[in-house]
Amino acid sequence: MSAPLCLIDCNNFYVSCERVFRPDLNGVPVLVASNNDGCAVARSAEAKALGIKMGEPIHLIKDKIKAHSIRVLSSNYTLYADVQRRIIAALEPFAKDIEVYSIDENFLDLAGFEHLDLVAHAQAMRERVLQWTAIPTCVGIGTSKTLAKLANAAAKKNPLFDGVADLRDEQTRNWVLDRFSVEDVWGVGRATAAKVNALRIATAGHLRDMPMKQARSVGGVVLERIVAELRGIPSSAVEVMEPPRKGMAVTRSFGKPVTDFETLMGAIAQYASRAGEKLRNHGLVAGRLTVFFHTNRFKDNAAQYGASRMLTLHPMTNDTLELLQAARKGAERGWKEGFAYTKAGIMVEDLIAADARPRTLFEAGDDRRDRLMGALDAINGKFGKMTALTATQGFKREWRTKADLKSPAYTTRISDVPVVRC
Repeated sequence: MSAPLCLIDCNNFYVSCERVFRPDLNGVPVLVASNNDGCAVARSAEAKALGIKMGEPIHLIKDKIKAHSIRVLSSNYTLYADVQRRIIAALEPFAKDIEVYSIDENFLDLAGFEHLDLVAHAQAMRERVLQWTAIPTCVGIGTSKTLAKLANAAAKKNPLFDGVADLRDEQTRNWVLDRFSVEDVWGVGRATAAKVNALRIATAGHLRDMPMKQARSVGGVVLERIVAELRGIPSSAVEVMEPPRKGMAVTRSFGKPVTDFETLMGAIAQYASRAGEKLRNHGLVAGRLTVFFHTNRFKDNAAQYGASRMLTLHPMTNDTLELLQAARKGAERGWKEGFAYTKAGIMVEDLIAADARPRTLFEAGDDRRDRLMGALDAINGKFGKMTALTATQGFKREWRTKADLKSPAYTTRISDVPVVRC
Protein backbone atom coordinates (compact mmCIF):
# COMPACT_ATOMS: atom_id res chain seq x y z
CA MET A 1 0.00 0.00 0.00
CA SER A 2 1.37 3.41 -1.02
CA ALA A 3 1.88 6.00 1.69
CA PRO A 4 -1.00 8.49 1.89
CA LEU A 5 -0.65 12.06 0.78
CA CYS A 6 -3.01 15.00 0.66
CA LEU A 7 -3.60 18.22 -1.21
CA ILE A 8 -4.61 21.26 0.83
CA ASP A 9 -6.08 24.03 -1.29
CA CYS A 10 -7.00 27.54 -0.16
CA ASN A 11 -10.55 28.55 -1.07
CA ASN A 12 -10.74 31.58 -3.40
CA PHE A 13 -7.25 32.42 -2.18
CA TYR A 14 -6.75 35.99 -3.44
CA VAL A 15 -10.22 37.02 -2.30
CA SER A 16 -9.73 35.29 1.06
CA CYS A 17 -6.44 37.17 1.61
CA GLU A 18 -8.21 40.48 0.99
CA ARG A 19 -11.05 39.56 3.34
CA VAL A 20 -8.66 38.87 6.21
CA PHE A 21 -8.07 42.63 6.53
CA ARG A 22 -11.36 43.81 5.04
CA PRO A 23 -14.32 42.28 6.92
CA ASP A 24 -16.64 44.54 4.92
CA LEU A 25 -15.92 42.24 1.94
CA ASN A 26 -17.40 39.18 3.67
CA GLY A 27 -20.66 37.99 2.14
CA VAL A 28 -20.50 40.31 -0.86
CA PRO A 29 -19.34 39.55 -4.44
CA VAL A 30 -15.63 40.31 -4.87
CA LEU A 31 -13.32 40.15 -7.89
CA VAL A 32 -9.54 40.38 -7.92
CA ALA A 33 -8.24 41.68 -11.24
CA SER A 34 -5.10 40.73 -13.16
CA ASN A 35 -2.22 43.03 -14.04
CA ASN A 36 -3.48 46.37 -15.39
CA ASP A 37 -6.86 45.54 -13.83
CA GLY A 38 -7.72 43.72 -17.04
CA CYS A 39 -9.37 40.39 -16.22
CA ALA A 40 -10.94 38.59 -13.27
CA VAL A 41 -8.31 36.19 -11.86
CA ALA A 42 -10.09 35.41 -8.58
CA ARG A 43 -13.78 35.41 -7.70
CA SER A 44 -15.63 35.02 -4.43
CA ALA A 45 -18.39 32.41 -4.23
CA GLU A 46 -20.90 35.24 -4.52
CA ALA A 47 -19.27 36.49 -7.74
CA LYS A 48 -19.22 32.97 -9.19
CA ALA A 49 -22.92 32.65 -8.43
CA LEU A 50 -23.51 35.73 -10.61
CA GLY A 51 -22.02 33.84 -13.56
CA ILE A 52 -18.69 35.66 -13.76
CA LYS A 53 -16.12 33.43 -15.44
CA MET A 54 -12.41 33.11 -14.67
CA GLY A 55 -10.44 35.42 -16.95
CA GLU A 56 -13.45 37.47 -17.98
CA PRO A 57 -12.39 40.99 -19.06
CA ILE A 58 -13.41 43.60 -16.49
CA HIS A 59 -14.44 46.15 -19.12
CA LEU A 60 -17.00 43.73 -20.57
CA ILE A 61 -18.84 43.23 -17.27
CA LYS A 62 -18.96 46.82 -16.00
CA ASP A 63 -22.77 46.84 -16.14
CA LYS A 64 -22.94 43.65 -14.06
CA ILE A 65 -20.39 45.04 -11.59
CA LYS A 66 -22.52 48.15 -11.13
CA ALA A 67 -25.85 46.32 -10.98
CA HIS A 68 -24.71 43.89 -8.28
CA SER A 69 -22.33 46.22 -6.39
CA ILE A 70 -19.40 43.89 -7.04
CA ARG A 71 -16.22 44.98 -5.32
CA VAL A 72 -13.17 44.94 -7.63
CA LEU A 73 -9.59 44.94 -6.31
CA SER A 74 -6.20 45.00 -8.02
CA SER A 75 -3.91 42.01 -7.45
CA ASN A 76 -1.65 42.39 -4.39
CA TYR A 77 0.95 39.69 -4.98
CA THR A 78 3.16 40.84 -2.10
CA LEU A 79 0.34 40.21 0.35
CA TYR A 80 -0.60 36.86 -1.20
CA ALA A 81 2.99 35.59 -1.13
CA ASP A 82 3.38 36.53 2.54
CA VAL A 83 0.14 34.79 3.48
CA GLN A 84 1.34 31.71 1.57
CA ARG A 85 4.55 31.71 3.64
CA ARG A 86 2.48 31.77 6.86
CA ILE A 87 0.28 28.93 5.62
CA ILE A 88 3.31 26.71 4.92
CA ALA A 89 4.64 27.46 8.42
CA ALA A 90 1.30 26.35 9.87
CA LEU A 91 1.37 23.09 7.87
CA GLU A 92 4.89 21.95 8.78
CA PRO A 93 4.00 19.91 11.91
CA PHE A 94 1.32 17.97 10.01
CA ALA A 95 3.45 16.24 7.35
CA LYS A 96 6.74 14.54 6.65
CA ASP A 97 7.40 16.75 3.62
CA ILE A 98 5.61 19.59 1.81
CA GLU A 99 5.62 20.31 -1.93
CA VAL A 100 4.51 23.82 -2.83
CA TYR A 101 2.52 23.14 -5.99
CA SER A 102 1.19 26.68 -6.47
CA ILE A 103 0.60 29.80 -4.41
CA ASP A 104 -2.63 28.31 -2.99
CA GLU A 105 -2.02 24.54 -3.21
CA ASN A 106 0.37 22.25 -1.33
CA PHE A 107 0.90 18.49 -1.48
CA LEU A 108 1.73 16.94 1.90
CA ASP A 109 3.48 13.59 2.39
CA LEU A 110 1.63 11.86 5.25
CA ALA A 111 4.05 8.93 5.59
CA GLY A 112 4.46 8.22 9.30
CA PHE A 113 1.01 9.57 10.14
CA GLU A 114 -0.92 6.48 8.96
CA HIS A 115 -1.65 5.43 12.55
CA LEU A 116 -3.78 8.55 12.99
CA ASP A 117 -7.33 9.21 11.89
CA LEU A 118 -6.27 11.17 8.80
CA VAL A 119 -9.63 12.88 8.38
CA ALA A 120 -9.34 14.26 11.92
CA HIS A 121 -5.68 15.07 11.20
CA ALA A 122 -6.72 17.05 8.11
CA GLN A 123 -9.45 18.87 10.04
CA ALA A 124 -6.87 19.88 12.66
CA MET A 125 -4.65 21.09 9.82
CA ARG A 126 -7.46 23.23 8.43
CA GLU A 127 -8.17 24.66 11.88
CA ARG A 128 -4.49 25.55 12.37
CA VAL A 129 -4.32 27.36 9.02
CA LEU A 130 -7.55 29.19 9.81
CA GLN A 131 -6.28 30.17 13.25
CA TRP A 132 -2.90 31.38 11.99
CA THR A 133 -4.00 33.10 8.77
CA ALA A 134 -7.86 33.22 8.66
CA ILE A 135 -7.73 31.50 5.24
CA PRO A 136 -10.36 28.76 4.64
CA THR A 137 -9.11 25.54 3.04
CA CYS A 138 -10.22 22.12 1.80
CA VAL A 139 -8.22 18.89 1.92
CA GLY A 140 -8.21 15.84 -0.33
CA ILE A 141 -6.54 12.58 0.78
CA GLY A 142 -5.42 9.77 -1.52
CA THR A 143 -2.57 7.43 -2.39
CA SER A 144 -1.57 9.40 -5.50
CA LYS A 145 -1.51 13.06 -6.47
CA THR A 146 -4.30 12.61 -9.02
CA LEU A 147 -6.57 11.01 -6.42
CA ALA A 148 -5.69 13.72 -3.89
CA LYS A 149 -6.61 16.35 -6.50
CA LEU A 150 -9.98 14.72 -7.16
CA ALA A 151 -10.57 14.30 -3.43
CA ASN A 152 -9.88 17.98 -2.91
CA ALA A 153 -12.35 18.93 -5.65
CA ALA A 154 -14.96 16.68 -4.06
CA ALA A 155 -14.34 18.27 -0.65
CA LYS A 156 -14.96 21.69 -2.19
CA LYS A 157 -18.07 20.78 -4.14
CA ASN A 158 -19.90 18.48 -1.72
CA PRO A 159 -20.75 19.76 1.78
CA LEU A 160 -21.18 16.14 2.95
CA PHE A 161 -17.39 15.91 3.22
CA ASP A 162 -17.18 18.92 5.57
CA GLY A 163 -14.04 20.17 3.83
CA VAL A 164 -12.08 16.88 3.89
CA ALA A 165 -12.50 13.99 1.44
CA ASP A 166 -10.57 10.74 1.93
CA LEU A 167 -10.41 8.55 -1.19
CA ARG A 168 -8.46 5.73 0.43
CA ASP A 169 -11.78 4.06 1.14
CA GLU A 170 -12.76 2.09 -1.97
CA GLN A 171 -16.49 2.78 -1.73
CA THR A 172 -15.96 6.53 -1.34
CA ARG A 173 -13.35 6.52 -4.12
CA ASN A 174 -15.67 4.79 -6.57
CA TRP A 175 -18.54 7.12 -5.65
CA VAL A 176 -16.41 10.21 -6.33
CA LEU A 177 -14.75 8.93 -9.51
CA ASP A 178 -18.12 8.06 -11.03
CA ARG A 179 -19.30 11.65 -10.51
CA PHE A 180 -16.39 13.52 -12.07
CA SER A 181 -16.21 13.92 -15.83
CA VAL A 182 -12.99 12.89 -17.52
CA GLU A 183 -12.36 16.56 -18.44
CA ASP A 184 -12.04 17.36 -14.73
CA VAL A 185 -9.22 14.88 -14.11
CA TRP A 186 -5.90 16.59 -13.41
CA GLY A 187 -3.64 16.35 -16.46
CA VAL A 188 -6.31 15.47 -19.02
CA GLY A 189 -6.35 18.16 -21.68
CA ARG A 190 -9.18 19.07 -24.02
CA ALA A 191 -7.80 17.09 -26.98
CA THR A 192 -7.21 13.96 -24.87
CA ALA A 193 -10.68 14.27 -23.33
CA ALA A 194 -12.21 14.35 -26.81
CA LYS A 195 -10.29 11.19 -27.78
CA VAL A 196 -11.39 9.19 -24.75
CA ASN A 197 -14.96 10.49 -25.00
CA ALA A 198 -15.06 9.02 -28.50
CA LEU A 199 -14.29 5.67 -26.84
CA ARG A 200 -17.31 6.16 -24.52
CA ILE A 201 -15.08 7.00 -21.57
CA ALA A 202 -16.93 9.85 -19.87
CA THR A 203 -16.02 9.78 -16.17
CA ALA A 204 -12.93 9.48 -14.01
CA GLY A 205 -14.18 6.01 -13.08
CA HIS A 206 -14.31 4.98 -16.72
CA LEU A 207 -10.79 6.32 -17.24
CA ARG A 208 -9.49 4.35 -14.24
CA ASP A 209 -10.81 1.15 -15.83
CA MET A 210 -9.25 1.89 -19.23
CA PRO A 211 -6.67 -0.77 -20.23
CA MET A 212 -3.15 0.56 -19.74
CA LYS A 213 -1.99 -0.33 -23.26
CA GLN A 214 -4.98 1.46 -24.73
CA ALA A 215 -4.27 4.52 -22.56
CA ARG A 216 -0.71 4.67 -23.89
CA SER A 217 -1.86 4.33 -27.50
CA VAL A 218 -4.45 7.11 -27.10
CA GLY A 219 -2.61 9.61 -24.90
CA GLY A 220 0.96 8.37 -24.60
CA VAL A 221 2.82 7.85 -21.35
CA VAL A 222 1.07 10.85 -19.76
CA LEU A 223 -2.38 9.28 -20.00
CA GLU A 224 -0.98 5.92 -18.95
CA ARG A 225 0.38 7.53 -15.76
CA ILE A 226 -2.96 9.22 -15.07
CA VAL A 227 -4.76 5.88 -15.33
CA ALA A 228 -2.22 4.33 -12.96
CA GLU A 229 -2.65 7.19 -10.49
CA LEU A 230 -6.43 6.80 -10.59
CA ARG A 231 -5.82 3.21 -9.51
CA GLY A 232 -3.82 4.49 -6.56
CA ILE A 233 -0.36 3.82 -8.02
CA PRO A 234 1.69 7.01 -7.62
CA SER A 235 3.88 8.05 -10.55
CA SER A 236 5.76 10.62 -8.48
CA ALA A 237 6.23 11.34 -4.81
CA VAL A 238 5.97 14.66 -3.05
CA GLU A 239 8.87 16.73 -4.40
CA VAL A 240 10.67 18.60 -1.65
CA MET A 241 13.44 19.85 -3.95
CA GLU A 242 12.38 22.31 -6.61
CA PRO A 243 12.99 20.81 -10.09
CA PRO A 244 15.79 22.46 -12.09
CA ARG A 245 14.58 25.51 -13.97
CA LYS A 246 15.04 25.60 -17.73
CA GLY A 247 14.08 29.23 -18.12
CA MET A 248 12.65 32.30 -16.43
CA ALA A 249 10.49 35.10 -17.78
CA VAL A 250 9.66 38.58 -16.54
CA THR A 251 6.91 40.20 -18.58
CA ARG A 252 4.22 42.83 -18.00
CA SER A 253 1.62 44.82 -19.87
CA PHE A 254 2.05 48.60 -19.71
CA GLY A 255 -0.31 50.92 -17.87
CA LYS A 256 -0.50 53.01 -21.06
CA PRO A 257 0.93 52.55 -24.57
CA VAL A 258 4.61 53.37 -25.12
CA THR A 259 5.70 55.12 -28.31
CA ASP A 260 9.37 56.09 -27.78
CA PHE A 261 12.39 53.84 -27.45
CA GLU A 262 13.88 55.12 -24.19
CA THR A 263 10.57 54.73 -22.35
CA LEU A 264 10.30 51.18 -23.68
CA MET A 265 13.91 50.58 -22.66
CA GLY A 266 13.09 51.74 -19.13
CA ALA A 267 10.54 48.93 -18.81
CA ILE A 268 12.84 46.36 -20.41
CA ALA A 269 15.66 47.45 -18.07
CA GLN A 270 13.45 46.83 -15.05
CA TYR A 271 12.49 43.38 -16.31
CA ALA A 272 16.14 42.52 -17.03
CA SER A 273 17.09 43.69 -13.54
CA ARG A 274 14.39 41.51 -12.03
CA ALA A 275 15.57 38.55 -14.13
CA GLY A 276 19.11 39.04 -12.82
CA GLU A 277 17.84 39.17 -9.23
CA LYS A 278 15.84 35.96 -9.73
CA LEU A 279 18.85 34.20 -11.25
CA ARG A 280 21.06 35.17 -8.31
CA ASN A 281 18.41 34.13 -5.78
CA HIS A 282 18.36 30.66 -7.34
CA GLY A 283 22.14 30.43 -7.76
CA LEU A 284 21.89 30.24 -11.55
CA VAL A 285 23.44 31.81 -14.62
CA ALA A 286 21.88 32.11 -18.08
CA GLY A 287 23.30 31.35 -21.50
CA ARG A 288 20.57 33.04 -23.59
CA LEU A 289 18.43 36.15 -23.27
CA THR A 290 15.38 37.01 -25.35
CA VAL A 291 13.79 40.46 -25.36
CA PHE A 292 10.35 40.98 -26.90
CA PHE A 293 7.71 43.69 -27.19
CA HIS A 294 4.50 44.11 -29.18
CA THR A 295 1.45 46.26 -29.78
CA ASN A 296 -2.11 45.49 -28.63
CA ARG A 297 -3.12 42.52 -30.77
CA PHE A 298 -6.75 42.79 -29.70
CA LYS A 299 -7.27 46.41 -30.74
CA ASP A 300 -9.09 46.66 -34.04
CA ASN A 301 -7.94 49.07 -36.75
CA ALA A 302 -4.60 49.65 -35.03
CA ALA A 303 -1.19 49.23 -36.65
CA GLN A 304 0.34 45.98 -35.38
CA TYR A 305 3.95 45.06 -34.84
CA GLY A 306 5.91 42.75 -32.58
CA ALA A 307 9.59 41.94 -32.20
CA SER A 308 11.53 39.17 -30.47
CA ARG A 309 15.33 39.03 -30.47
CA MET A 310 17.47 36.32 -28.86
CA LEU A 311 21.08 36.90 -27.81
CA THR A 312 23.73 34.46 -26.59
CA LEU A 313 25.33 35.40 -23.28
CA HIS A 314 29.03 34.66 -23.40
CA PRO A 315 30.19 34.11 -20.77
CA MET A 316 27.05 32.87 -19.06
CA THR A 317 25.94 35.38 -16.45
CA ASN A 318 23.50 36.59 -13.83
CA ASP A 319 25.02 40.07 -13.69
CA THR A 320 22.31 42.73 -14.01
CA LEU A 321 24.53 45.13 -15.96
CA GLU A 322 25.50 42.46 -18.48
CA LEU A 323 21.86 41.43 -18.89
CA LEU A 324 20.91 45.08 -19.44
CA GLN A 325 23.59 45.46 -22.09
CA ALA A 326 22.30 42.40 -23.96
CA ALA A 327 18.66 43.51 -23.56
CA ARG A 328 19.44 46.91 -25.09
CA LYS A 329 21.13 45.28 -28.10
CA GLY A 330 18.07 43.10 -28.67
CA ALA A 331 15.63 45.98 -28.22
CA GLU A 332 17.57 48.19 -30.65
CA ARG A 333 17.54 45.45 -33.28
CA GLY A 334 13.78 44.96 -33.01
CA TRP A 335 12.63 48.56 -32.53
CA LYS A 336 10.41 50.26 -35.11
CA GLU A 337 9.09 53.80 -34.89
CA GLY A 338 5.43 54.67 -35.31
CA PHE A 339 3.84 51.97 -33.14
CA ALA A 340 2.18 52.04 -29.72
CA TYR A 341 3.64 49.18 -27.68
CA THR A 342 1.59 47.71 -24.85
CA LYS A 343 3.67 44.80 -23.55
CA ALA A 344 7.32 43.79 -23.24
CA GLY A 345 9.33 41.11 -21.52
CA ILE A 346 12.61 39.35 -20.91
CA MET A 347 13.27 35.60 -21.01
CA VAL A 348 16.48 33.97 -19.81
CA GLU A 349 17.19 30.38 -20.81
CA ASP A 350 19.92 27.74 -20.89
CA LEU A 351 20.20 27.95 -17.10
CA ILE A 352 22.80 26.12 -15.02
CA ALA A 353 24.16 26.42 -11.49
CA ALA A 354 26.48 29.41 -11.15
CA ASP A 355 29.32 27.33 -9.69
CA ALA A 356 29.08 24.88 -12.62
CA ARG A 357 29.22 27.42 -15.45
CA PRO A 358 31.96 26.96 -18.04
CA ARG A 359 34.81 29.41 -17.71
CA THR A 360 36.21 31.37 -20.63
CA LEU A 361 39.91 31.61 -21.40
CA PHE A 362 40.25 35.34 -20.77
CA GLU A 363 37.66 35.68 -18.03
CA ALA A 364 38.67 38.15 -15.31
CA GLY A 365 39.02 36.84 -11.79
CA ASP A 366 37.89 40.13 -10.19
CA ASP A 367 34.96 39.58 -7.81
CA ARG A 368 34.01 43.26 -7.52
CA ARG A 369 31.00 42.84 -9.80
CA ASP A 370 29.77 39.89 -7.72
CA ARG A 371 30.05 42.04 -4.60
CA LEU A 372 28.24 44.89 -6.39
CA MET A 373 25.34 42.60 -7.31
CA GLY A 374 25.25 41.28 -3.75
CA ALA A 375 25.07 44.84 -2.40
CA LEU A 376 22.31 45.71 -4.88
CA ASP A 377 20.23 42.71 -3.78
CA ALA A 378 20.86 43.45 -0.10
CA ILE A 379 19.70 47.07 -0.42
CA ASN A 380 16.56 46.16 -2.34
CA GLY A 381 15.86 43.28 0.02
CA LYS A 382 16.10 45.51 3.09
CA PHE A 383 14.52 48.74 1.88
CA GLY A 384 12.13 47.47 -0.82
CA LYS A 385 12.25 46.64 -4.51
CA MET A 386 13.75 49.27 -6.81
CA THR A 387 15.31 51.26 -3.97
CA ALA A 388 18.59 50.96 -5.84
CA LEU A 389 18.29 50.74 -9.62
CA THR A 390 20.04 51.57 -12.85
CA ALA A 391 19.51 54.97 -14.45
CA THR A 392 18.10 53.28 -17.56
CA GLN A 393 15.00 52.31 -15.61
CA GLY A 394 14.17 55.95 -14.90
CA PHE A 395 12.16 57.23 -11.97
CA LYS A 396 8.80 58.31 -13.41
CA ARG A 397 8.07 54.90 -14.97
CA GLU A 398 4.85 56.05 -16.62
CA TRP A 399 4.57 52.66 -18.30
CA ARG A 400 4.05 50.90 -14.96
CA THR A 401 1.26 48.35 -14.68
CA LYS A 402 -2.00 49.91 -13.60
CA ALA A 403 -3.21 48.85 -10.15
CA ASP A 404 -5.59 51.60 -9.11
CA LEU A 405 -7.54 49.39 -6.69
CA LYS A 406 -4.66 47.69 -4.88
CA SER A 407 -4.96 47.05 -1.16
CA PRO A 408 -2.16 48.02 1.27
CA ALA A 409 0.80 45.73 2.04
CA TYR A 410 -0.75 44.85 5.40
CA THR A 411 1.91 42.38 6.51
CA THR A 412 5.13 43.51 4.84
CA ARG A 413 5.24 47.32 5.06
CA ILE A 414 5.34 48.89 8.51
CA SER A 415 3.35 51.94 7.41
CA ASP A 416 0.54 49.69 6.16
CA VAL A 417 0.17 47.52 9.27
CA PRO A 418 -3.44 47.92 10.50
CA VAL A 419 -3.81 49.88 13.73
CA VAL A 420 -6.28 48.63 16.35
CA ARG A 421 -7.59 51.09 18.91
CA CYS A 422 -9.56 50.11 21.98
